[in-house]
Amino acid sequence: MLFLARLPVTSSRALARGAATAAARLPPSPATPSDSPPTAPNTAVVTASKATSSKPRATPAANAVKRDTSNISKSSKDEKAGPGARKLAQKKPVFTRRPRISLARPRKWNRPIAPGLIPAYDQALKLIRDDAAKIQAEAAELRARLQAGKVPKELLEAEEKRLGILDVMGKVNLPDVRWKAYNGMADMNEPVYRHLVEQRWRNDGPLDLLMERLHQMNIVPDVLPDFHPSFDLRLNSPQKRTARAKPVWKPVEPGKFLSTQMTVHAPRLYATVFHKEPQLYTMVMVDPDIPDEENASFTTFLHWLQPNIELPTSTQPLALASAHTPYIPPHPAQGSPYHRYFIALLPQTRGRIAVKPQVREGFNMRDFIRDYGLDVNGGGAHMFRCEWDKHTAKVWEQIIKKPVPRFGVIPRPDPFREIKARSRYPPLPTKPVYGRPMVANAKGPARLAN
Repeated sequence: MLFLARLPVTSSRALARGAATAAARLPPSPATPSDSPPTAPNTAVVTASKATSSKPRATPAANAVKRDTSNISKSSKDEKAGPGARKLAQKKPVFTRRPRISLARPRKWNRPIAPGLIPAYDQALKLIRDDAAKIQAEAAELRARLQAGKVPKELLEAEEKRLGILDVMGKVNLPDVRWKAYNGMADMNEPVYRHLVEQRWRNDGPLDLLMERLHQMNIVPDVLPDFHPSFDLRLNSPQKRTARAKPVWKPVEPGKFLSTQMTVHAPRLYATVFHKEPQLYTMVMVDPDIPDEENASFTTFLHWLQPNIELPTSTQPLALASAHTPYIPPHPAQGSPYHRYFIALLPQTRGRIAVKPQVREGFNMRDFIRDYGLDVNGGGAHMFRCEWDKHTAKVWEQIIKKPVPRFGVIPRPDPFREIKARSRYPPLPTKPVYGRPMVANAKGPARLAN
């Protein structure tokens, strides 16, 4: 293996001596014949200039000398100019990035291996496509029989279920279909893409992370007795808010801490639904960590409520502008521990419902689910956390319009309080010293009497 390293420069005279030695060892270059006729006038001028030139031919060693001496001169100039000039002289690299693949910027799948390069790959790709064509033909035949009404009623439900399985199996192994599902170009109106996206959500970690945070931070059972989500709910919040720059909305990981500035405006919710049947949902956002002074416990505060939501199959955020209960930003009290904020989209089992105005303070999530027939064995959920910071007081003053409360930890009774109050050392003796009695001093140690 060949290793290259930059050698230290000793002196220009030694480098010139080494270059001359290397040039002497090189064979002489063949001379260009001067009697050969030129092909063009410009060529004649160039040839004449080469013939009359007295400069020796540049060698690799000479080029190395030039580079090293140029580096020496540049470094000396930079030292004289100072660090500021060196920073200005350095050119910043230009980083280019390909645009992200999405439905707005679609791309086409290309084979990773050219045809004929690996025959085994070509044969495997042909086998996958032939098998997919056979399954698609079987699904088309079954679909025609169902539309024509040639299936018995007792087998109708089973055949419809079988048709859905065939629609998935007919395209699930095609490379271009899997590539589109992995790169965010899935058409959620097709069952094969819904199947692939759901499998990725369940098996690649997002669902496991959500359930871990819900149980680890005691959302279950503090807010809900149990919960089993059926679709992916994502949350975006502004991660950068300055006076001159627009906020950049970025996804929030479940359980992440957000500042008050990031939660002043309502977050954007994105839902990826894996079913095509129409279903209505109720969105609820609560804070179960509001201190309750009277009961020495905690109560729940309702931040956001919107019933009768139809989830779209597109990637646009949910339209929650005119909410039933408008959004109020998180406002954890000073001195209290961090607050958990839980957002849930729960399916409605009674169709469209009419929700009465709800009291925000002391909101009971379990009674609300029972009264309006919501289902916890489905839907989507997300959560984040907030703490008191310097901007939380503005939320209390401008939005809540209440004085800012302050809390603290109640001190526990100390059983050794009386023992700690006693002196560690015994009092000084009061017997006379050298015939003079000792007088006790309340402000200090005992002293001799006058």
